[in-house]
Amino acid sequence: MNTKQVKESLKESVELFAVFASLKLESGVKMEEMPVVCEFPDVFPGDVSDVPPE
Repeated sequence: MNTKQVKESLKESVELFAVFASLKLESGVKMEEMPVVCEFPDVFPGDVSDVPPE
């Protein structure tokens, strides 16, 4: 869900459970080499380093 979808759901009194995870990349490891990232490419955009949180 994107931020807009979350806000709309909350306006409609929908129950929301959120999980926030953080990935720490070790030196020499590329994000696309991580198994979870490879399995869900729609969830992990190519470069998220400059995406501001909303």
